[in-house]
Amino acid sequence: MANMKRISLAFSTCYLLTLALQAQSLPLPDPLVLNKGSRITTAKQWHTQRRAELLELFANEMYGHSPGKPTQMTFEVFDTDTKALGGKATRKQIAVFFNGKHDGPRMDVLLYIPNQVKGPVPAIVGLNFWGNHSINPDPGIRIATSWMESSRGNPYIDVSCVVNHCSTEACRGINARQWPVDSLLNRGYALVTAYREDIATDEPANKFTTGVHPLYPEFQNRADNFGTVAAWAWGLSRIMDYLQTDRAIDSKRVAVFGWSRLGKAALWAGATDPRFALVISNESGAGGAKLFHRGVGENIRRLCTVFPHWYCGNFKKYMDQDTLLPFDQHMVISLIAPRPVYVASAIQDKGSDPEGEFDGAKAASQVYQFLGTEGLPTSTMPALNQSVQGQIGYHIRSGGHDVTSYDWAQYLLFTDKHFKTKKSRQD
Repeated sequence: MANMKRISLAFSTCYLLTLALQAQSLPLPDPLVLNKGSRITTAKQWHTQRRAELLELFANEMYGHSPGKPTQMTFEVFDTDTKALGGKATRKQIAVFFNGKHDGPRMDVLLYIPNQVKGPVPAIVGLNFWGNHSINPDPGIRIATSWMESSRGNPYIDVSCVVNHCSTEACRGINARQWPVDSLLNRGYALVTAYREDIATDEPANKFTTGVHPLYPEFQNRADNFGTVAAWAWGLSRIMDYLQTDRAIDSKRVAVFGWSRLGKAALWAGATDPRFALVISNESGAGGAKLFHRGVGENIRRLCTVFPHWYCGNFKKYMDQDTLLPFDQHMVISLIAPRPVYVASAIQDKGSDPEGEFDGAKAASQVYQFLGTEGLPTSTMPALNQSVQGQIGYHIRSGGHDVTSYDWAQYLLFTDKHFKTKKSRQD
């Protein structure tokens, strides 16, 4: 066992040294240069000119244009239990009817509010992969009825409980390990989640036929159609719409979290919706935090062929052009500035390209510094399992593509730092 630990440590050390040697000055597009070629010189120019240019660029060329808040959307709280989880929390479940009709597209939102905290509490919002009932074995959670993957090749989640793409009672709590509900509640945070398939399908064969997409046919059959990643981000904003109506939640202190493909959506939600006061991206990889310009890890061709529903039609023209893009993901992270953002990687998650994720955060740091904040407090990749936290946070941990207790420990420290001081409150 001791030899195995030494081998693992040696591998990790060698890998980090390799990453450091690979690091180089990348020919990245400059987020502080306007389309017409002049460099912005004031924070006002960023907020009124350059930020709008970048949002339009990414909407046109990558994520697609999304609709606004539905005018007929309604919320219905269909469950309230003030003694949930042994009295530790108040559980609410809210049906979001996107077009206001009970027979129309519906998203169920699960909300746990800590009972030990008085007054409005901060919240962490994130979409889940396997239904709200999967994040905790609580028998009061409504079983998701949307289409569900029957297998995904994930070594951390047993989905044998899914039958004919439908969830069953046996699926309760299958993904609880990645959602430390007790830890969040003990720390004073509400947890808010919804199932990704309620918003938009992740099955290519069902592309744009379920969830919110059928409500907006005018956004389809065009090159800048909003894809599934953008739809998930749009859904996160609709959850925020509800949270602004709930007096138990401090809507000025809401963080958005996502892992893997849902981490891509969390970044875009943070970029497009400034109501999210903090953003957490866990191993979001290509189309998330990593830089395409490195030409390492998952590339645009794979995104557009294996997951053709994720991004808009225009993005396909950049296949095999990763290192030549007129934009890159550091610009998406920059769109969150000066709000805090945390990017995290795992050493064995080669597809996500940990060095590319770190470089994405580092390249965005110039915008944070331009706006008068610290940005990322290092220019070199930190050691394994060592978190660095400024206005941008980052760590690379042991293990593979997953969400672990170590990840959450860093996210809670980071969120405490920015949410639990008077200075960070955006009142």
